[in-house]
Amino acid sequence: MDIGTLCNRNVIMVRELDELTLAAKLMREKHIGYLVVVKPNIADGSFSPVGVLTDRDIVVAVVAKEADPRSLTVGDVMTRQPAVVDEQTAVSTALRLMRQIGVRRLPVIGRGGMLVGVLSMDDVLDALAGELTDVAGSIRREITMEGALRP
Repeated sequence: MDIGTLCNRNVIMVRELDELTLAAKLMREKHIGYLVVVKPNIADGSFSPVGVLTDRDIVVAVVAKEADPRSLTVGDVMTRQPAVVDEQTAVSTALRLMRQIGVRRLPVIGRGGMLVGVLSMDDVLDALAGELTDVAGSIRREITMEGALRP
């Protein structure tokens, strides 16, 4: 299974020059704690990830330092040059990278480094839970079939 089949392709994006307060309001409105900061490619309408902004970034860099959020842009607080994974990357490789750098989400890129989605630990857990359900169902079915064939 590759990342492209698991990732969420409905990515909420912001730009570096967007006001930080607007990004925070977007997080609240969408009930998310992670935004991908992008640079638009005007030629084809695609977007390249240049950073990420998390609710934790806002707490650590703004609230804890008692900075005025109205005076800041997304670019002032975001994590630049985020680790990304290609959509054809194996899940195990992405999980290793997430563990190594200590993150729960990764931007997913396609051809030319263009943003195609976001992979989260939740996406992976949902997929694994589905596979475990299939395993358990197979075992139950085997027991039922054996009982029917060999009374």
